[in-house]
Amino acid sequence: MGSKIVSDANAFVKFLKLCQDESKDNCTYMDDISVLLVEKEELLHNIIGGNQPVFVCEKAQPKCEAESAETTADTSVVEEILYKVEPDLGPQPLSVMKARQLLSWYTMAHNPNMPQVEVPGTLHPLWVRCDKSDPCATAWLGVETVYSGNKTIGVKLYTVCCKAGPADESSFTTLDELKQEHQNRHHSSTVATKGYAQFNMFCSLKEESMMFESQSSVIASLTWNNVEKVLECPPLSSKATLNIKVAVGDIRSPLYQTHREMEFLLALAEGLRTGETEWLEPMETQSAVDLTRSLIEELENLAHGVPGHNAKVSEKQKAKTDATAAFSSMVIERGDLDFTEQLWEKMRRSVTSYQDITECLKIVVKAVKLGKIKPWIHKDSSSTLSKLILQSYQQQIDTMPLTGLTPANMLLELGLDKIRKDFINYLVGKELTTLNYLSYYLATEVELQEQVIRVRKLYHLLEILGTCSTFLSLPHDRLFLFTQSCLQYYKTSNYDEDHIFQLQIKPALISYFYEKEQPFSWGMEVSSGQGSKEVKTALYLSDKPLVDHISFDLDVPLDESVNGECEKISYYRTMVSCSLISFT
Repeated sequence: MGSKIVSDANAFVKFLKLCQDESKDNCTYMDDISVLLVEKEELLHNIIGGNQPVFVCEKAQPKCEAESAETTADTSVVEEILYKVEPDLGPQPLSVMKARQLLSWYTMAHNPNMPQVEVPGTLHPLWVRCDKSDPCATAWLGVETVYSGNKTIGVKLYTVCCKAGPADESSFTTLDELKQEHQNRHHSSTVATKGYAQFNMFCSLKEESMMFESQSSVIASLTWNNVEKVLECPPLSSKATLNIKVAVGDIRSPLYQTHREMEFLLALAEGLRTGETEWLEPMETQSAVDLTRSLIEELENLAHGVPGHNAKVSEKQKAKTDATAAFSSMVIERGDLDFTEQLWEKMRRSVTSYQDITECLKIVVKAVKLGKIKPWIHKDSSSTLSKLILQSYQQQIDTMPLTGLTPANMLLELGLDKIRKDFINYLVGKELTTLNYLSYYLATEVELQEQVIRVRKLYHLLEILGTCSTFLSLPHDRLFLFTQSCLQYYKTSNYDEDHIFQLQIKPALISYFYEKEQPFSWGMEVSSGQGSKEVKTALYLSDKPLVDHISFDLDVPLDESVNGECEKISYYRTMVSCSLISFT
């Protein structure tokens, strides 16, 4: 073997070993090759199984060049360094020939029959972006070592080829052709087949109100064995998982009014935390002070302020609740709002300054101290104002200086108290959880900002449940288990609307959604062998390219029927093949 090939192979694998040992996530080899250390899922869209880190080789980005420029003035000479700003071209591929060379160096280094090349120890798998310059349109080449115990027995070589396909399904690779391709490569007598499909559940809604962009998504992922044909509908024996991501604030959500309430609560909490408050546009035409006075006058006009009297739901409030119920089966609003909760409702719809808050609470505290009102309060209310009102029942009222940020903190307490009760009313009332499971989220002994964080997490959970119960109509047993899972997750995790919550489900519960829809991603694989010697040949069809470093000549949009509905998806085709090279 040529000495240059050996020295090049040694130099490359030593470089990879150095990057791996020092956990360098981006290094440059020979000035023109970038070597990245990344998680596999980030770049390969789960085409290849496993979750170990991999090396990714691609063309190095051009370096910024510096130019020296001098400007002369009457009194001074200023030397400036001007930099050419290169546009971000994204990841760039290497030629297929160069990729094969890198894989051959990696393979030689792991081959015990080639002692000329030094063994670097265990290396992460290597993947190289390719430019599709060969007849097969190769977009990725990959290699990973195969072990038997601690002994290296071979490598697996992967080839990923991508093409943009027409909508005509007759041009797709058939199942028999995929089996034949696998058998020609591996000479296996028996093979197994497996299918994959993903459906966007929101796409099954055709109503006009749904035809705009949403940051929320519900993706049904199904897998099954014994595929019979390309693009077949998943059978009811499939394993199904719902991948649920819900962004709050969607106007279509059954909790949109609760979102408006949370918006004010979060704005108030953020203002107290940072000192800068961005007040929301008021929802009432009357001022906060006038609304508070009206509430006090209403109580004064009631029969001597008998406790519990104003717990009755007014006809107006009942009509509002009935309207909400007609819109959605997920009703959060309660009919047993006590005085502090009614006060919160009026103030959060009208307050536009700290001065408003102070004036409103001064009116309330004065009316309580003078005995003008003795409003009904929930026994378990924990806010400062609630405690003050309860004290007034025994004519023992603590001094309450309404100065500084005290009024704003008091209002924040009112909001937290009311919203917590709303959420308890729904979650416990629907038997989705118990107060014991909610104790972390309901704790009032932690400081106010932490209480806000926990209530916000609980609100996100309710938004997720709103999607599952009203849109997917999932049964109670599934919702119950899912609720416990989400509650457990948020006990230890930060608030994250991008997090994808997963729910195992029986396909029969969602078949009426996906049976009438086209999958946005569909795949089938043919496999043989076992354990580390298992090899696969797979075909993936997707509505978007699974490769992000090359462009496609044919980027066909959805075909539209005469009524404007999307009938056919033009799929991109990705073929993944694997070869097992044995060293023994």
